[in-house]
Amino acid sequence: MRWNKKWMALTIASALAAGSLAGCGGKGETNESGEEITELTWYQVGDSQNDDQTVLEKVNEYTQEKIGVKLNIVKVGWGDYNQKMQVVINTGDAWDLCFTCSWANDYLQNAQKGAFLELDDLIQEQEMYERIDPRFWEAAKVGGVTYGVPSEKEIGNCPMWVFTKEYVDKYDIPYEEIHSLEDLEPWLKLIKEKEPDVVPLYLTKDYTAPTYMDKIQDPVGIEYGDDSLTVKNVFETERMKSTLATMRKYYTEGYINKDAATASDDKSIKRFVTKGDGQPYAELIWGKDLGYEVVATQIMDTKITNASARGALTAVNKNSEHPEKAIALLNLINTDEYLRNLLNYGIEGVHWEKAEPDASEAEAAKGKEYVYDFKIKLDEAAKKDYSVPYWVQGGLFNTYVLDNEPLDKWATFKEFNDASEEAPSFGFDFNLDPVSTQVAGFRNVLDEFGKSLYTGSVDPEEYLPQLQKKLEATGVQDVIDEMQSQIDEWKDGK
Repeated sequence: MRWNKKWMALTIASALAAGSLAGCGGKGETNESGEEITELTWYQVGDSQNDDQTVLEKVNEYTQEKIGVKLNIVKVGWGDYNQKMQVVINTGDAWDLCFTCSWANDYLQNAQKGAFLELDDLIQEQEMYERIDPRFWEAAKVGGVTYGVPSEKEIGNCPMWVFTKEYVDKYDIPYEEIHSLEDLEPWLKLIKEKEPDVVPLYLTKDYTAPTYMDKIQDPVGIEYGDDSLTVKNVFETERMKSTLATMRKYYTEGYINKDAATASDDKSIKRFVTKGDGQPYAELIWGKDLGYEVVATQIMDTKITNASARGALTAVNKNSEHPEKAIALLNLINTDEYLRNLLNYGIEGVHWEKAEPDASEAEAAKGKEYVYDFKIKLDEAAKKDYSVPYWVQGGLFNTYVLDNEPLDKWATFKEFNDASEEAPSFGFDFNLDPVSTQVAGFRNVLDEFGKSLYTGSVDPEEYLPQLQKKLEATGVQDVIDEMQSQIDEWKDGK
């Protein structure tokens, strides 16, 4: 009897152990081909949606059969993403992929500190490597090594003036001839006189005056067109000094809203012109956002910098247990039309329907790249339950266009990218370790003075010297000297 009890206990223990092993890496779930399913955790920036799980179930049905991958997507809100990812990376949490870029979850710094996996051996044979513009791959290299898969979209920095079409039409304003800050002046004066309820130049705390420089480490960088690659403090350049003086003049003339340095965008405020970060057909997005038509013109030629070309990437965790599967997933997303649009727009018949393009438009677009047989119309009710930042997940050129967009939208984007010029500093990465203490002090100084100076809210003759003095105290010259040394070495090695 005692032997039987001992035998039964061992049998139960063995069964429990087997079950435990199955949940911890033993033979688990398989697809129809008998391939074991690998679960990948992907951190993305963006707000959670009501239909996230419904769409993800559909995504997983497809990816499990295609490549044996099941996705666990973790979305983190815009305001929390940087802090959350610092914790996730620094504490060694288990994850496989994450969104990273030049402005969130800093790509360069994470790559330099070894948080991301070196991908060169994994991506060379992938279809996406051939498809994506090589300049995106060049920007993805840090110290000659690729640490992220870029989302192919607009590649350059393209600031624009955004005009309310109602006033452009009413006063026959030649907006397409307006480029520089100074070009605006006669029209700002006209609007102030003729339209007292309209803000001629509407600005918010996020506004940065036109800057003709690659600010490699704000406020230090290389001016556009400077092939000598001379490192400068942007506030010491004649162009910026002149710009700040003009901004002050516009402010004192009453062309700029008085609360510009502290304001958040209030779409109910009537405005003649504001500034935006542009791309082809950006006016359609801005107009939809504002609720009325706008037109736009470029402030300066489009320039490609590391920051602009690193606008969106997906990196793989250095400690991921499944790097090959992670790359297989990214390759599928960037090459598979069905999967890319499922992630992008949700489920056909639920979140969107196909829409036939105009016959003449289809004929005009025939033969162009990235043109699809149909457009899509979002369901007005369902889109509230699934709306995602498209560029977070992958490239844009294999996504369908909306019914209010040109059929050849992505062909135009490609032409825009092809025509964009590389800044002289494109490809240079600044290792800030030798001057990290000095750089850390810049943010407080820029926050104290930047918004008020950029918006013309204070007199630059009085406040610019104060800004310079505080930057000098934080060691701005040390940063200039170190960057110059590094960029000279980089230039010699090109």
